[in-house]
Amino acid sequence: MFIKPHSAGFILANPLKNRFSDHGFSVKFTASMSNLKVAWRKDWRLDEAIQADKHYKLCARVVREMLNEPGQVIPLRYLENRRERLRSRVKIKTFIDRNPGLFETYYDKIKPKTVPVVFVRASERLEKFLEEEKRIYVENEMLIVAKLCKLLMMAKNKVISVEKLFHVKRDFGFPNDFMVSIVPKYDEYFRIVGDPGEGNSFLQLAKWNPEFAKSVIELRAEEEEALTGIGVRPNFNVKLPPGFVLKKEMREWVRDWLEMAYVSPYDNVSHLDQASPEMEKRTIGVFHELLSLSLLKRMPVPTIGKFSEEFRLSNAFSSAFTRHSGIFYLSLKGGIKTAVLREAYRGNQLVDRDPLLEINERFVNLLAEGHREKAEAMRLRREAVENELKKMAAEDSELDEQQCEEE
Repeated sequence: MFIKPHSAGFILANPLKNRFSDHGFSVKFTASMSNLKVAWRKDWRLDEAIQADKHYKLCARVVREMLNEPGQVIPLRYLENRRERLRSRVKIKTFIDRNPGLFETYYDKIKPKTVPVVFVRASERLEKFLEEEKRIYVENEMLIVAKLCKLLMMAKNKVISVEKLFHVKRDFGFPNDFMVSIVPKYDEYFRIVGDPGEGNSFLQLAKWNPEFAKSVIELRAEEEEALTGIGVRPNFNVKLPPGFVLKKEMREWVRDWLEMAYVSPYDNVSHLDQASPEMEKRTIGVFHELLSLSLLKRMPVPTIGKFSEEFRLSNAFSSAFTRHSGIFYLSLKGGIKTAVLREAYRGNQLVDRDPLLEINERFVNLLAEGHREKAEAMRLRREAVENELKKMAAEDSELDEQQCEEE
């Protein structure tokens, strides 16, 4: 079910409606935002997409834990002690056995006079993957720079704490060392302020690039206009899931809300009232852009909440995801609220592919290759056992025949 004014496509440009405040255009809203309630409805297809990444993420956590150690090796028992933090339901030794091709184990001493214990290090196959990962990061360096700039350009005062950026580096596909490998290299865009030694440093935008100041929605409208030759006004794609029906009051509110001019997440909105419909439009634009910039087009709601101050989000910002169920899906899978961008998925498949996803895909292939080899080795062992049993049975049969002939 689509909800779009005028047509199922993009809204046609209208000079009288170009900017809400500039031309005095107004929309009569039938209800205030605070009074609007939309029932949450489970979307099993998008939940399935989230569940599919569960094993991959566990493997990636264990690999990162090892790589962060001095020499990139770690005693097996140290990993076992961190199992709860790594959120592994099985013992680490079992985990390693179940994921062949990731690690190698060997004996070494923790201290010179201690007894040798089992250590864990990267396998040759994992080492090759890590080299490929570096190559992919280098090839997509400008994409990473653009994402960092866009995050800063949407933020109040164009600054975000380094700690918060580290927290979301995997959501956006940043390399672990982006503050060392990327930021200093592009000092025309970035400036580090504060005291890094005290853990109180911030990344600040040094230069505004107009090319980065266009949202996915604005770029989409430009592409549509170039293809059709018809003026297109930027707006959201709204597609409700099958069987989802909005009450009449909510349908009217959504229709009127969509008629309002689009507010870019890169616009200065310091003059807007936090409770105004215009600010709601801007907030949804920020959410849409954040999820569009993310690798998997979804992010945990608590993670988004860490940026409430930077992106001028209200305390009740999470209700916007259910209020705009045609744009987002709020998953409760795994006991964590996750905001998902609906238009990026077809069923449970991500169709809006980020170039940096190649890293994830190569890692998944590495895991699958190890599982295939283990399955093949088990098959060969079973066949060997079966052949041995058949051989023994045949020998027993021959022995019985000989005994019968002798008797």
